[in-house]
Amino acid sequence: MNPWRARARTRLLCMPIRTAAPPRVLTVAGSDSGGGAGIQADLKTMLALGVHGMSVLTAVTAQNSLGVHGAWELPVDAVRAQYRSVVDDIGVQAVKTGMLASAALVETVAELLAGTDAPVVVDPVGVSKHGDALLAAEALDSLRTKLLPVATVATPNLDEVAQLTGVHVTDEDGMRRAAEEILAFGPRWALIKGGHLPGEAVDLLTDGSAEHWLRAPRYDNRHTHGTGCTLASAIASGLALGRDVPTAVADAKAYVTGAIRAGFALGGGIGPVDHGWRTRQAH
Repeated sequence: MNPWRARARTRLLCMPIRTAAPPRVLTVAGSDSGGGAGIQADLKTMLALGVHGMSVLTAVTAQNSLGVHGAWELPVDAVRAQYRSVVDDIGVQAVKTGMLASAALVETVAELLAGTDAPVVVDPVGVSKHGDALLAAEALDSLRTKLLPVATVATPNLDEVAQLTGVHVTDEDGMRRAAEEILAFGPRWALIKGGHLPGEAVDLLTDGSAEHWLRAPRYDNRHTHGTGCTLASAIASGLALGRDVPTAVADAKAYVTGAIRAGFALGGGIGPVDHGWRTRQAH
């Protein structure tokens, strides 16, 4: 037998057999056909962080490194059926939401989450990395009044903060004001992502009393497609693993920072972050 094959076979035979399922995390989001964001990014993140990822597809997009070229929303009944089939049989330890597209989908998902005993990370996706709208304007009020109140952590970037609150953030004091406005809608924690500000990459996590400022170096890498989806999924993974919110967010920030640093060119536009950077680094 080939020596390499023999060694590989020996390693395989020596691996312990898993008898218990890992923690389970459900993503409720749209598909990115280019694989950098959406459901695809969520599941890659969950695998990288040691949890079992499951999915409820809310929309299909025709998307690549240059932008979103088409989007098709799934029927409410299809979304509800996917959710119930997973939660009622398999169960979940955390849920992450992403692209929900319409008021009807936002309200349906909010209703489903209200009846689920698991922490919820809401990424209030409004626009893509390329500036393409991913949420109908009439859905904003449903997001504010129905979805954010059931969130354990809400993770808006500065563009989404402006959409939801009208606050245009230009500095760290502005991030504090934004957090107050987001918390007023009802989530337990707000994570205001300051990645669009100049200087280091700074985020603010707060529950209205404690403040946690998370800072990381800014890497000169334009290939950052999928950062928001990846961060929210990493937070949900940490919560499913039993970490408290500040620890889960800090760990997620570290993971995303490494993924941004390792982001790679793909196609002719903005490439994705590297969800498997730790595995490649280990080798």
